[in-house]
Amino acid sequence: MPFSELARQRPDWMKVRAPSGNTRFGELQDVVRAGGLHTVCEEARCPNIGECWGRGTATFQILGDVCTRACRYCAVTSGRPEGAPEPLEPERVARAVEQMGLGHVVITSVDRDDLPDRGAAHFAATIRAIRRRVPGCGIEVLVPDFLGFREEALRVVLQVAPDVLNHNIETTERLYARVRPKGDYRLALDLLDRAKDVWADVHPEREPLTTKSGMIVGMGETDEEVVEVMGDLRAHRVDVVTIGQYLQPTAKHLQLDRWVTPEQFREYRLQGRKMGFGSVFAGPLVRSSYRAEEQQAALHASVV
Repeated sequence: MPFSELARQRPDWMKVRAPSGNTRFGELQDVVRAGGLHTVCEEARCPNIGECWGRGTATFQILGDVCTRACRYCAVTSGRPEGAPEPLEPERVARAVEQMGLGHVVITSVDRDDLPDRGAAHFAATIRAIRRRVPGCGIEVLVPDFLGFREEALRVVLQVAPDVLNHNIETTERLYARVRPKGDYRLALDLLDRAKDVWADVHPEREPLTTKSGMIVGMGETDEEVVEVMGDLRAHRVDVVTIGQYLQPTAKHLQLDRWVTPEQFREYRLQGRKMGFGSVFAGPLVRSSYRAEEQQAALHASVV
């Protein structure tokens, strides 16, 4: 089945330059390859890979490159992962963070429903390894829903004190069963809300945990539904929200429904600020981890 005419004809605001000839991009690519690592920048075919890698930032994907879910919008390979998490991966990620000179790093993963702890201990080990090698580096974790092990997994991950916990809501409640057939909209919201309480329990002396979530638009939702999702996120104490345009990875994936205009993204930002989010990043090329360090800085500026 070929791509739809809509998907093939990108508007001007969705066109980005390829990273060819970017020296910094090549250097980071070499570090990733040498470490045998995966980045969501590549696995998810992020349109900002040239810009982000050129600026010396990246999002590492741990727990392999095969996901036990099959979300209809996602380019990451789905199937049955082979074997347990690679025990030296956390140290290799930390070494790469050090070599890249990163001041803020995002760690995410595929879903690993095959693991008893859903990969929580591997997240914790990666955070500890980065803290040892690069003590001043900000660490953001973009976690799966830890289905069936949520409470325990949150405690394992939050015990080692990441700076930001992110879990992407991705789409509206009406579309969840079609877009994320193994996910649950209400459970995703509950995870974000519950994370605040778990953090307060394990780190009573610290400032409240920063939580974050993101949406992709152009998968069949209405603008009114986008605003409703933002309202649900605020009701569940989420601090930072990101909203970006869906890009259909292949003809077999969920069909693109619309190109959302820069003007409409601007309206999303205005609506989010009125709701009280500390930081709202919304735009055609915005992704959950796009300029994550700037998102964090904007949140702190709003608090001050």
